[in-house]
Amino acid sequence: MSALWWVIEVLPLGIGWNSSEMDAWGLDDVQVRVLTIEAEDVVQATVDSVPDTVAGIKVIAEQNIEIDGAAVHIVPDSFSCEATNKGRAVEWARRHVSCDAEYVLYLDEDTLVTGLTGLPEADFVQFTEKPIFTGSRLAYLCEVFRVGYQFEQRAFRRLSYPLYAWGGGFAIRHELEDELTWDVATITEDTNLIWRAADRFDLEYRLVDARFRNQAPPSLKAMIKQRRRWMSGTLKDNHILPLLYQPLTLTRVVSWGFSPAIPLLIIGASFVPGATVSIQFFELISTALLVVLFIYMLFGLWAYRKHPLLWPVFLILTPLAVVLHAIGAAWGVISPIEEFEVTEKVAPETVEDVNPELSEGAIAAHEGQDRLVRDSADEFDTELFRD
Repeated sequence: MSALWWVIEVLPLGIGWNSSEMDAWGLDDVQVRVLTIEAEDVVQATVDSVPDTVAGIKVIAEQNIEIDGAAVHIVPDSFSCEATNKGRAVEWARRHVSCDAEYVLYLDEDTLVTGLTGLPEADFVQFTEKPIFTGSRLAYLCEVFRVGYQFEQRAFRRLSYPLYAWGGGFAIRHELEDELTWDVATITEDTNLIWRAADRFDLEYRLVDARFRNQAPPSLKAMIKQRRRWMSGTLKDNHILPLLYQPLTLTRVVSWGFSPAIPLLIIGASFVPGATVSIQFFELISTALLVVLFIYMLFGLWAYRKHPLLWPVFLILTPLAVVLHAIGAAWGVISPIEEFEVTEKVAPETVEDVNPELSEGAIAAHEGQDRLVRDSADEFDTELFRD
């Protein structure tokens, strides 16, 4: 069911997703807020990537840091509310950091802005992501696979409830944010917010394919823990969705966390004594699901603009990507967590060192309205596990 729904989203529902005016609001209508604990060098690179014409840049931090080009606001230890961790910090900022702009654009500490020229007319604007290589080839492989799956976001504008949100790059009307607040206990604040917004309002959602460059997890351990948190938060907040949506999200949970079992099911079906038509049908369905997993990878390769000569390598490695991508999700189903844990980040200099197309100082010099790597989206990337 999950795979079939993905195909429906990408094809009939996703067609025409980019037909709306993408610059209805200028950058002077946008306040940027960057969330961090104390990752000073990482945040500085993010702030440097924001175009100069935005209404203002605010860094919301848990510890005292110094950032050029932005006002730093420290969340006091004495502040308490229903929200915890990241949600607590964002709720404090909502209450205490002034904003006269129409929109608030939220960025994670490691989000390098690209292609930002304005915003479409919408209540909630999601920017697509394209995680950059940080040293772990296997984590990067899984990110290519995941970005391919996220092509379904093109259909979210046609759904009453977008199925998830990426918090590293989204804008929300400030007035709507004030009505909703962030004051709820959750470890997936961004998806929780958009689900509550859809539940209370006739939410207008738009997707902008700008491919903001966040960091791929620097290790498998960091990636697995990240996926575990995502799954734990999704399961806990699933009750917000109407009953019509809950079976869909639960089947997605099962298909994500236990997708590595598909090849085993195919093999098992072929060894069942006295195979019947039903067993053959089951084998056919399982094979079709396996094919869809390879399609996810193909879409990810297209999003990353990997050269077609590199595709066979990624396709051969797709089963490995499926298994590694699912470990954290399965862990979140079996043993969900309650606490938010920040995914490990690396310094901008490290990103430049491991990506040959980035010269020294390229990240600091990036101004946010253009691409970070390669001048044109039509150029192919010839690096296997690097940008």
